[in-house]
Amino acid sequence: MYHAILIIHSWLRWLVLASLLYALFRSYRGLFARREFSALDNTVRHTTATIAHIQLIIGVWLYLISPVVSYFFQHYKDAVHQRQIRFFGMEHSTMMLIAITLISIDSASGRRKPTDKQKFKTKAIWFSIALLVILSSVPWPFSPFTARPFFRTT
Repeated sequence: MYHAILIIHSWLRWLVLASLLYALFRSYRGLFARREFSALDNTVRHTTATIAHIQLIIGVWLYLISPVVSYFFQHYKDAVHQRQIRFFGMEHSTMMLIAITLISIDSASGRRKPTDKQKFKTKAIWFSIALLVILSSVPWPFSPFTARPFFRTT
């Protein structure tokens, strides 16, 4: 079961990134073109947050059953000095929780702004910061922290 959840989590990141990039595109376009914050913009905001939260739930599930995380907690004094173990035991999960929090802050506060410009600006700021946090904490194949494939199959 661990490997199936790991594969789902790995592939779902692409949906998170795609939805976040699309939401950012709509935010910046709406902000700079002075568009009206439409029902579609609200749906994109909500869908992006929902996809990110689904990824969070799968990630927490994965965290709870991961042999790497289990090793991290059982051998904390040694594991904290091992880059790959520390990355998954502490750094990746912490940074992704921060990213989800940023997305949630936008989702909760952005829709309450009184003007369309403020809605787009709020969404653009919070989603941009969240994207940077996510991009810095995904285990990319070229990552200096730990390398994982773009598309996990096993």
